[in-house]
Amino acid sequence: MTRTIVASANREVVIGFDQPFCVIGERINPTGRKKLAAEMVAGNFETVKQDALAQVAAGATMLDVNAGVTAVDPNATEPGLLVQTLEIVQDLVDVPLSIDSSVSAAIEAGLRVARGRPLVNSVTGEEEKLEAILPLIKKYDVPVVAISNDETGISENPDVRFEVAKKIVQHAADYGIPAHDIVVDPLVMPIGAMGTAGQQVFRLLRRLREELKVNTTCGLSNISFGLPHRHGINAGFIPMVIGAGMTSAIMNPCRPQEMEMVRAANVLNGTDPNCYNWIMTYRDHQPAATGEATAAAAPASSGGRRRGGRDARRARG
Repeated sequence: MTRTIVASANREVVIGFDQPFCVIGERINPTGRKKLAAEMVAGNFETVKQDALAQVAAGATMLDVNAGVTAVDPNATEPGLLVQTLEIVQDLVDVPLSIDSSVSAAIEAGLRVARGRPLVNSVTGEEEKLEAILPLIKKYDVPVVAISNDETGISENPDVRFEVAKKIVQHAADYGIPAHDIVVDPLVMPIGAMGTAGQQVFRLLRRLREELKVNTTCGLSNISFGLPHRHGINAGFIPMVIGAGMTSAIMNPCRPQEMEMVRAANVLNGTDPNCYNWIMTYRDHQPAATGEATAAAAPASSGGRRRGGRDARRARG
């Protein structure tokens, strides 16, 4: 059975088909978060600290750490900032980390200071990236996320994405890197833009598990991009991708609905023995009152779009 081992200074985590789903907290990432980016540039890491603690408290297995605050000369700015961020986070929480950068120098700088056995996020099938990142993976003996795109871009054909993943696994083997240290990201497409995106990824995950025998991950919320009530789609997606063979995801653990689906999938998948974690998490759970649930559902079921608009205008007035 394929097992990818990651570790912090004192804690080892195994990613695998027979293991609990690995939740990689996504929040320490300034992409799309202007306030966080500005804070990090200014040397203010209070939000980083809050996000680290909150994600671990919510059940994150690992934390992804990204310091890509600017597209302007990231080779000069990102290595030092990533090191600083990693050191702050690993002094605060004892979970394995994912070193997330598209800058090779930043990845190596991060690997020098990371404790334990971090995950590197990421390498693609582009020859330039393979030649820059895989030697670092071998040198530091760490696992890596392999994203299924190459010089031709991201294919809408899942068979092409499978072949890119296969190419990365084979190229890694040339460096002496075993398949169990390759965690493939099959690239989840937005379901709102491609109606077959869900079916595609389920099929691809089964092939990755059965043919390449690799662990997998994804940016979970990609599936719901552009849709309203995204967390409902994300929550429904979780048990389906786990059932298809996905073993980890980069996601927001501070969303209770999504974490509930992860824990339920672990129970039903047999990776929460005796339902222990489920019981310990929810033994004091109090369901919402019927009246509250009805009230929450009412706007969607009464009056239609036009009336909802009038009611909203009255509320504002």
